Amino acid sequence: MVEKKETKKINPLSELLKIGIALSAEHNIDKLLNMIVEQSRRLTNADGGTLYIATDDFTALKFAIVQNASLNIYMGGSNRPIKWEPVRLYNEDGKPNYANVSSYSALSGEIVNIPDVYNARGFNFEGTKRFDAGTGYRSKSMLVVPLRNHENDIIGVLQLLNAIDEKKGKVVKFSKKSEEIASSLASQAAVALTNNRLIHDLANLFDSFIEAIATAIDEKSPYTGGHVKKVVWLVMTLAEKINQCKDGYYKDVFFTPDEMKELRISAWLHDIGKITTPEHIVDKATKLETIYDRIALLKTRFEILKRDYEIKLLKENVLTQCQKSLALTDKEHEDYYSSLKDDLDFLIKINQGSEFLDDSAIERLNAISKKRLILDETEIPLITEDELYNLSIKRGTINKEERMIIQNHATLTYRILSKLPFPKKLHRVPQFAATHHECLNGSGYPFGLKENELPLQSRIIALADIFEALTSKDRPYKKAKNLSESLKIMSLMAKNKSIDSQLFEFFIKEKIYLEYAKNELSLEQIDIEDFQI
Repeated sequence: MVEKKETKKINPLSELLKIGIALSAEHNIDKLLNMIVEQSRRLTNADGGTLYIATDDFTALKFAIVQNASLNIYMGGSNRPIKWEPVRLYNEDGKPNYANVSSYSALSGEIVNIPDVYNARGFNFEGTKRFDAGTGYRSKSMLVVPLRNHENDIIGVLQLLNAIDEKKGKVVKFSKKSEEIASSLASQAAVALTNNRLIHDLANLFDSFIEAIATAIDEKSPYTGGHVKKVVWLVMTLAEKINQCKDGYYKDVFFTPDEMKELRISAWLHDIGKITTPEHIVDKATKLETIYDRIALLKTRFEILKRDYEIKLLKENVLTQCQKSLALTDKEHEDYYSSLKDDLDFLIKINQGSEFLDDSAIERLNAISKKRLILDETEIPLITEDELYNLSIKRGTINKEERMIIQNHATLTYRILSKLPFPKKLHRVPQFAATHHECLNGSGYPFGLKENELPLQSRIIALADIFEALTSKDRPYKKAKNLSESLKIMSLMAKNKSIDSQLFEFFIKEKIYLEYAKNELSLEQIDIEDFQI
């Protein structure tokens, strides 16, 4: 005699508790949606299930999940997308759509339990019948439950189809117990779904806010607009290529999704310290530029000096001298005017900062600065002390104090970001963002870190930042470098350990520089495609 195997009874309360915990723990929205329908079907023994999610303006129900075990249909979430039209909650005349059972449940907040949809009154099941006609299926019993969140708002509808009697194997009406189970599960699902959406929305808001702040900082200057966005692309492309690497130096390196997010946010925020840096320093195109280029004042003073000379001649009645003396005076005038023009041209040239200022140029500058002119009966210097100090900059346009202000943005980045309560998964954002000017040889700033103190993420952002700055074609203080020149400079930086040599080699090997160049640089800058280190 063969003993009958006992079917293990499901304890609904225990199962609901387990499902509630599982729903709360699931952060993947697609998995969560699928889980809601799967567990609802399991506990009510339903053959099919559909989950609708209400639109934000509560005008329609969108299909989120559709499942049917008999037909092997699994749509929505991470499965095949659903392209069906949403169910309208209101008709074109603005009146509630009570003809559709799912929209009725959403609008009324009532549970609807129908023994046989083919014999149901008050609802239009033409769509269901067409589905059956096309698939050979027979839709019969239906249980429709609204999803209410913790604020008692209806955010969706759960629709279960064809309850199966396990003993008889037939489709039966959903029991009162199934109603209670589905209702309880729908409430848990609604809360879990709301929390999940809230977390997702907050994460999106956080990301959007970060990008907005970075864009605002970029837009402080008409010349650096887009810098951060370009750096982010370079950083994430490098990281993705490292993740795809199957051999070589980075074959054992892999950034998890959380680490990729941490790196992306760090790249977006790497220049946040520039929020306090004056635009006229960031954009300083000439040595005398502050809010405006003070070379204009020098031109005016030279004009005054020229007129002072002419007034002096008039006062001495030079213009009334004999022709011979006048001819001699004209020659003297020409020499003087020529000398003034040469000196002004010299100042205009060195003000650009495009050439190195050697000792002979400094000596000539000092000699010019000794000239005086009369203004309001007061003798003043042709070149002020501050103008002389800035014009004496030997390379570039930035003086020592201004360089310190610019470099201070990295310190401020760390100070600003360190005050933010980043979650555990993002706790290294301040470190990665603030160390993009550090060098492996310890010569960088703001902390003077060395090779063993710099994580790979910091090195990636540093390389991306340098490459973008070198190749940028819209900076007023430097001529745009072509691709080969930029890569040669970076090659030298790799040799002296200013940047990571292994990372630079990988950057070249994967031709990330070329992909970037084709998207961001002018055709004239792309003078090489295959760079050899």
